[in-house]
Amino acid sequence: MPILSCKICKKDFYKKPCHIARGEGKFCSNKCAGISRLKGKFVKCRICKKDVWRTPRHYNNSKSKTFFCDKTCQALWRNSVMYTGPNHPNWKGGENAYRDMALRSNLARICKRCGQKDERLLAVHHIDENRKNNILSNLVWLCYNCHYLIHKDKGEKKKFMEIIV
Repeated sequence: MPILSCKICKKDFYKKPCHIARGEGKFCSNKCAGISRLKGKFVKCRICKKDVWRTPRHYNNSKSKTFFCDKTCQALWRNSVMYTGPNHPNWKGGENAYRDMALRSNLARICKRCGQKDERLLAVHHIDENRKNNILSNLVWLCYNCHYLIHKDKGEKKKFMEIIV
């Protein structure tokens, strides 16, 4: 009567001799056989530090070797580390950050030419018309109508420059 020891849980179990001849008899149950087929390891989630099971395919194909327990943790990491500033695919060298700078500053959000206060209609204008010169003293708020006039009409631009200086 062949009594064998399970390779996973070390429990003793009986197996028929004909099954042993076919190569069976290594595991006491289907559960232990399933555990033996698992090829992988536990890794820590980068954000919440939970243990996450990853197969060799996932582990070997990962470029960053950074793993997450779910899409929420992945999105938190991407938005805080990976896709900020120069790492973001839409980054254009910081030249277009002037609107955010004006919003965060204490510049009054009123059109400098006509006094429009509706923020939905306001645009940031570069006084010297150099879009790379993003210092706050070079930025003013204008409504879209006034902004267009200043760029297209030399007389209006001259009047506006007199108002600012």
